[in-house]
Amino acid sequence: MRYVYILLRLILGGMMLYGGVQKFSKPIPEPLQVVETAQKFTDPDKKNTLQKVLYISGAKQTGYFWQVLGVCELLFGLLLLLQGTSLIGALFLLPITLHIFLFHLFLERDEPLELFQTAGLFAINIALVLKERRRWKPLLWLPW
Repeated sequence: MRYVYILLRLILGGMMLYGGVQKFSKPIPEPLQVVETAQKFTDPDKKNTLQKVLYISGAKQTGYFWQVLGVCELLFGLLLLLQGTSLIGALFLLPITLHIFLFHLFLERDEPLELFQTAGLFAINIALVLKERRRWKPLLWLPW
């Protein structure tokens, strides 16, 4: 069972490192480019695509959020891969993997494979946190 959790850590940590690197691989579009792209999807049939474009472009246009998310994915993914800091990495990644899953659930329902993949990453993250519950349970004062 120990090797299964190591494999799960490698999968989740690797995906987060990959996602973090991808945040910095493309230049941030100019605001006018975002408007031009969004105007291509004004047809009511393309509402989901428009929502995705506006959401991701908005995160990029803040000038900090997209980069902070990338740095967090890189840092927490690295913490997860290191044995001594894997619990901290898993705990810090929990809201990020939840956000990624909810993004796909609400904005990319038309991509069932990606939804399944992100649900799997979130489930792996939960499993890694629950595996170490004996270490963090005293912080919550819960009887289980």
